[in-house]
Amino acid sequence: MTRKRTKRKYFTKVHEDAIVKYCAITDRFEKEQLYIQFIHPAFDELVDKIIYTYKFTALPNIDYLREECKAWLVTILDKYDPNKGSKAFSYFSVVTKNWFIHKVKKNTKKQRTERNIDGYNQYEDALISRNPYERDRQKEEFVHHFRESLDEWHGDADKENEIKVINAIKVLFEHSDDIEIFNKKAIYLYMREITDLNTKQIATVLGKLKIKYRGFKVDWDDGEI
Repeated sequence: MTRKRTKRKYFTKVHEDAIVKYCAITDRFEKEQLYIQFIHPAFDELVDKIIYTYKFTALPNIDYLREECKAWLVTILDKYDPNKGSKAFSYFSVVTKNWFIHKVKKNTKKQRTERNIDGYNQYEDALISRNPYERDRQKEEFVHHFRESLDEWHGDADKENEIKVINAIKVLFEHSDDIEIFNKKAIYLYMREITDLNTKQIATVLGKLKIKYRGFKVDWDDGEI
């Protein structure tokens, strides 16, 4: 006759008592020893059991969330009050489950938002690709607002080289239809002629302007311009 396998209890009265004592004492060293020896192993297994029991494994980055939850339990450990009638096992099981339920809701909301945005972007892109007027209008608006930003950068510039390079960019924009630009070297050639600066000086200023441009592009993409 085979013996019936019994489940190993990972959260026993010993662990319950350790948590109660942890919340009652103030000695830092003693609290640390209780946590390392009893509480941490129990929390480790509790979180894993909750994840698999309620199938939270479907959450993205579940390994990261698992460790985040364990760390979070430590932060609320002192909030447990045995005088309210709830056992530590029941209390921390409920708060752990609710923590993951919150993550599920948050992830669901995020996915729904991303699908709506993605669907809208695809619809908008399809409209623009089928409508040359809309595409050209957006291009003109982008250039218009970029030129306004150039004027602002020009007003904020405090170095002569920066002013020269910004002016050169404005000239290239104004005469873009009349200028044949085949590659990056041709752009530098035009800018050297306009500014009377060497390539290194121009590149230094353009490096700073690229940072400003990235900010402008983010604002444009986010609809803030």
